[in-house]
Amino acid sequence: MAQTGGMKQRVPVAVGLDVFVVVAFAAIGRRNHDESPGVTGLIETAGPFLIGLALAWAAARAWREPFDLTTGAIVWIGTVAIGMLARKFLFDDGTATSFVIVASVFLGVFLNGWRAVARRRA
Repeated sequence: MAQTGGMKQRVPVAVGLDVFVVVAFAAIGRRNHDESPGVTGLIETAGPFLIGLALAWAAARAWREPFDLTTGAIVWIGTVAIGMLARKFLFDDGTATSFVIVASVFLGVFLNGWRAVARRRA
């Protein structure tokens, strides 16, 4: 799809949905583990994955085809991989295998899921 005026308008929607997915993942995880519900804790948990999301968007040039499933796959893999590396090395937090699996599944389903639904509706 060539980028038209309509596609340019979709970029903020796609960014918003991706950020929402990452923040929701962090919020649900914090709640399930009875961690403090404060904004600071949420930012600390979501932060590495938001960094990963931003870098994955850049690597995928996601603004070109933000609703494309290939874009979604690159954004997903990049978000998880960079997020885990940032979590371990920048945020000095854990990356247990079970956490990597849960993060990969949740982010994969929802970062790609909204794109699949949007493409079907289009």
